[in-house]
Amino acid sequence: MSQRLTIALDAMGGDLGPDMVVAGADIARERHPDVRFLLYGDRERIEPLLNLRPALKAVAEIRHTADFVAGDAKPAIALRAGRQSSMRLAIDAVASGDAACVVSAGNTGALMAMAKFVLKTLPGIDRPAMASFFPTQRGESVMLDLGANAECQPENLVQFAVMGAVFARAILGLPEPSIGVLNIGSEDMKGNEVVRAAAASLRDMPLPGRFHGFVEGTDIGLGTVDVIVTDGFTGNVALKTAEGTAKLFSEFLRRTFATSFLARIGYLLARGAFKRFRERIDPRRYNGAMFLGLRGVCVKSHGGTDPVGFANAVAVAINLATHGFNERIKEEMGRIADATPLPDTKAAAG
Repeated sequence: MSQRLTIALDAMGGDLGPDMVVAGADIARERHPDVRFLLYGDRERIEPLLNLRPALKAVAEIRHTADFVAGDAKPAIALRAGRQSSMRLAIDAVASGDAACVVSAGNTGALMAMAKFVLKTLPGIDRPAMASFFPTQRGESVMLDLGANAECQPENLVQFAVMGAVFARAILGLPEPSIGVLNIGSEDMKGNEVVRAAAASLRDMPLPGRFHGFVEGTDIGLGTVDVIVTDGFTGNVALKTAEGTAKLFSEFLRRTFATSFLARIGYLLARGAFKRFRERIDPRRYNGAMFLGLRGVCVKSHGGTDPVGFANAVAVAINLATHGFNERIKEEMGRIADATPLPDTKAAAG
């Protein structure tokens, strides 16, 4: 890279605020030396942390604001009252061109509301969607939506499918990703009118990938498809269930190896393998939900993550910005519209 990529950070977001954000930015700097950071938040809290990290301080700029969005703030209130908040100003930096992307570990609803209001949606996209990686037996898949849109129309799911496929091609490097709609069964007659109408439309569209059909919850971990499309309510439940199951399994393993002396010996003999196992299911590795469909790159980090997890969210933002992801979505939506107008999904539902 001949020019440093600038990343705007909401330094006040997350459970641990500036302590976690600054430490995470320092890890990201080590991994990506060609970036610089704009840190939005309280200078009195951020500056002492930067002073402890001179290498980060050399590529970081503090933009002071005392305001921040509380974790329990309602999105509508945050949108009206948070114009000078660290979250809003970081988003504004992307809109003005001061930064290529924004990362926040703050209030998810407020971040989505502000990002949609400031950045607007791309042509052909009605609603942005939250997307993230999922570990599978075959590698990794992407699922969307994960909570931004609790209720969706068929046309929203169709748009999610296009964005997810473009993501899989650009970021996962899959030339022809397979796409599935999450349902309660794989048969064509299963599910509600929304998923059936979306599937009917996707079967006839020139997608940037291959439409597989319906998939079930068990297909997520199997890696049956590369892109899993669903509404935000179902996607968020699936995400939290997967996270809880991973923690449960890890806890069962810990207790099992503590039951006897021989079990402890067995752990010592296999600890290298178990270290790789923990790394494979570590939620920090998959931290960083992307708001796809906006006219700017916006990434949501888990609020309870640590610096390693936040650094991974920054890496997601860097990937999206450097791969020109939004331009690729625009190109695909334009290509589909030119090839054939988007089907009447409401008619298909009938």
